[in-house]
Amino acid sequence: MALGSSFSSRATTVASPHPPAHGQLDAAATANPEFLTTEEAATFLRLSPRTLEKQRVLGGGPRFRKFGARVVYAAVDLRAWADRNTFGMTSDPGYVQRDSVR
Repeated sequence: MALGSSFSSRATTVASPHPPAHGQLDAAATANPEFLTTEEAATFLRLSPRTLEKQRVLGGGPRFRKFGARVVYAAVDLRAWADRNTFGMTSDPGYVQRDSVR
């Protein structure tokens, strides 16, 4: 075969024909879950879980979802909320300093 052959030596990945068994998640899903508990979301944002609980009642926090009695946060919603709360200085339009609710 001549140099510069059109054949590639790269390995191709083939998806498994069978989905994971019930109760089993692949490593990527457990490393980067799509939905986070309040505690996980607080850790992600470096806030206390209590802060997120207050924001659910008072407003102003990230969007959340309810699955029955369970509250979860989508990772994309947490990032979007963090991106919306980006300011260059305290005098930026839209920057509002709220009174403490404690």
